Parts: sequence; C-alpha cells; structure tokens
Amino acid sequence: MGGMASVNYTAGPRDPALEVLFEICRLLDARVELESLLDRILEVLANGLGIVRGTVTLLKRDTKEILIDAAFGLTSSERERGRYQLGEGVTGQVVESGMPLVLPRIGDAPEFLDRIGAREKDRDDLAFICVPVKVEGEILGALSVDRPTREPRTLEDDVNLLSVVALMIAQIVLSRRAAFERAPEHYPGRPANVIGSSKAMKPVFQMIQTVSRSDATVLVRGESGVGKELVAEGIHESSRRAGHPLIKVNCAALPQTILESELFGHEKGAFTGAIERRRGRFELAHGGTIFLDEIGDFSPTTQVTLLRILQNKEFQRVGGSETIKTDVRIIAATNRDLEKLIEEGLFRQDLYYRLNVFPIHVPPLRERRADVLLLADAFVEKFSRANEKDVRRISSRAIDMLMAYHWPGNVRELENCIERAVLLADDHVIHAHNLPPSLQTAEATGTGSQGSLDATLHAIERDLIDDALKTARGNMAKAARSLGLTERKMGLRVQKHNIDARRYRLSGG
Repeated sequence: MGGMASVNYTAGPRDPALEVLFEICRLLDARVELESLLDRILEVLANGLGIVRGTVTLLKRDTKEILIDAAFGLTSSERERGRYQLGEGVTGQVVESGMPLVLPRIGDAPEFLDRIGAREKDRDDLAFICVPVKVEGEILGALSVDRPTREPRTLEDDVNLLSVVALMIAQIVLSRRAAFERAPEHYPGRPANVIGSSKAMKPVFQMIQTVSRSDATVLVRGESGVGKELVAEGIHESSRRAGHPLIKVNCAALPQTILESELFGHEKGAFTGAIERRRGRFELAHGGTIFLDEIGDFSPTTQVTLLRILQNKEFQRVGGSETIKTDVRIIAATNRDLEKLIEEGLFRQDLYYRLNVFPIHVPPLRERRADVLLLADAFVEKFSRANEKDVRRISSRAIDMLMAYHWPGNVRELENCIERAVLLADDHVIHAHNLPPSLQTAEATGTGSQGSLDATLHAIERDLIDDALKTARGNMAKAARSLGLTERKMGLRVQKHNIDARRYRLSGG
C-alpha cells in the first residue's frame, strides 16, 4: 500500500540570534505599547545574547542633542548622564556618520567616554558595539550594547544582528513619532504644562488657543483639583502678556478682612498694623495676568471693587483716595455654582456677566480616564526625580486599580496618590499594595468581604504573581523560580487568583 513517506526532523542547536529576532517580531505582532517597546527589546537582547547593558539613544530634531530613550542595566541617574553631541564619543560618531563602531575591549579604547559612569569595574571584560538606528537614509539615533568579551559569538555576528534590530527600532521610532504628532494631546492650543489625550480635553485645548490671542476675561470652571490653575498658566504663557507677571491669588485661603488689602494694597495707617504703604496684587500684575482662584468666595464689598476694575480698569488702595489705573488681564476660577449663588443673593449678577465673557469648563478626571495613565507616568517621573528614587513603572495590578477608581479629588488626588506610592516603593515598580487604602477596593483586589489584613496580603500576593508572569512572558516555570515556588504551588496560586497566564504570552506582557 503506497503512502507518503514520513520525514523525521531533528532539532539542531538553538540559534540565539534567530530566537532574539523571533521574540522581537512577537512583541511587534502583539502590539506592545510604543512607550515600553524599546525597553522590552533591550530586555530580549539581554536574555537572548547575554548583554550587560544596552541603550537606545535618539537624536532630537530641534536641538541635535543625542539622549538615552531606553536602557537596560542602567540606573535613572546614569540614564540622565547619557547626553551627547554629534561626533562626541563613540555614540556621537555613529549617529553623525551612520556607520557602526566596535570596541573589542572598552579598557583599551581611550575614545570611549563612559559618560554614564557605569563601567569602572568591568572595562577590561566588555566589548562595546554601537550601530546606527536609521531608515531610508535618515539617522534617528543609535543602538549600543556592552557584551562580555568571553562570549563565543563573533563581534561581526553581533554587529549584523544588531543592525537588523536597529532597523526594526527605526520603524518603531517613526511609528511613535507619527503617533505623537497626530495624538489628541497635540491638539492646536494644548499648553505644554497640561497633560491630556482624551477627547474630553480637546474642546479645552481649542478654547485656550482661541482666547489666548485676546485680552478677554476668562472664567475657568470645574471641580476642585481638575487643574484650573494649569489652564490659567497655559492661557497666560500663550498670550502676548507672557513676558509679564502671572500673579495667582487663592481667594478662599485669605480671610475676607485682609483679602481687599492683598488684592488692591493699602495706605499707611489704613487699619491697625498697616505701618507702611503696600502695593496689592493688581499693581504687581500690571501688564500681565492675575489669576483669581475660588472667585465664588468673594465678599459683597470685594465684588463691588472687582466689578469697578473690570468696568473702568481702575481701583483705589484700602484707606487711600488715589485712583490707580491698571492694565491687567483677569482669569477667574471657581468650583462653585455661581448661578445658584446669584439666586441666593450671594453673588452679583452684573459681576457674573463681566467674568463670564469666555467660560472654559475643565472636565473631572472620571470623564477623561484616558488621561489617568499619562498623568500617573508623569507624576512617577516627577516624584522619582524629586526623591532620588529609581521607580521605573507601574505594575499591571496597580494600573487596574488606578483605572477602576473614580477619583473624587481629580488630578490633585492622583498626584498625591502617586507621590505616596513612589515613597513607599522598595524596588523599581509601584505595586498595588503601594497605593492608598482608598484604592484597595473589593472590586479592584478581588477580595470581597475579607478582613483588611487578608485583603492586603491577597492583593500583595496577586500583584507579585502578576509581575512575575509579566517578566517571564507567561512562562509559569520561570515565574515560579523567580518567586522561589515550585511549579505546583505556582499553579495553585494562579488558580486561586483566577489569573490567566496565557494573556502574558499573547500580549507580550
């Protein structure tokens, strides 16, 4: 009986280069977030080729400075020191020439700057390979690695492999650049100090752009903590008054007895304690902008004085008779219902119409959830730098909790939350248990009505398992080893927490 002959294939020795390329292609197919993709590629190179350190440096188009964009094996301070000019050091030469450079032994190469200062102890045991990141003739930066000199692979083989990887990185950088340039946070008018990519913020950016061209009075409305002050700063910095002062006054923080003196100044002897003449905030803001926060807390007397300034551009100091002219743009803000205050006789209707020339409503954070992670990442970077900590990312479980929370305190609450988490973090990651108790909900942790200690331990265990699986790309055995567990115990805990390890293999983490 005839049939098709069977052929037995015997797997040969594994080729690390092919495995590295396969892993990187899998990351690309899995659509890993662009912001973390370069870091992940360097991790693949480290796991597959045994590199000690690796960096992707990119050339800034405006300043022509070369900066580290992604790194493996470097601390945050070392990354910060990695700055080069074209032609400076090995990296600068590669970016300028577009040609790879190889140092078989770093210790024998005086041209090697080691600006990051990470190689003092192992210079004689490392080779340095740097290849350009370029596509279609455009040089975007460089990919460089430190690899042990004892590696059996030839330096030429590694240069060829890294050149292929660098081409992949070039495509990633171009994709990120295109996404960056068309992203919602780059709507015309978006101030540099306001972080946002949600659709809810698009009208805000457009209104900032429109009103910045004029001197119109602006009333910024929104809940406490949404960032009304940042909107005022953005309007001022985009206006013709940007070279003049922006004076901020929190009207709710000042007792009404001294608010008028703070705003308009006073003459010597105007009241007990007025031992000399004092200029008020309106005089100090001449030619610029004054931001009056919590305008709804103004007393009836102060409302009358403010109305006069809006109508006639003049005022008098407390206890004085001299009329002072002022050239000030007024931006007011409130989280109160001014219309209701008018009905109750607590706020002047004519002042309301004068202030409400150009209203801007800033949406609460719960209506712009797409901005939560953008803001959280920015705050992680800010507080890591301020507290000299090397916190690099937020764990998957912590991200789930941030996204599930309703943020009644808005952006201010998120900022405080991340500051606390950075201070509590004892490694490079913000874990779920680093977040405040208000975020440790049953829905977020899956703990139901368990006691607080059980709930915390449950959340910590799940967070650690999640993170181990993420690092191991869904490999249960590898994740178990990293946690010091047997595969059987790992399986039981994964089942206990209802974790699907496959999603880390499918999504690339």
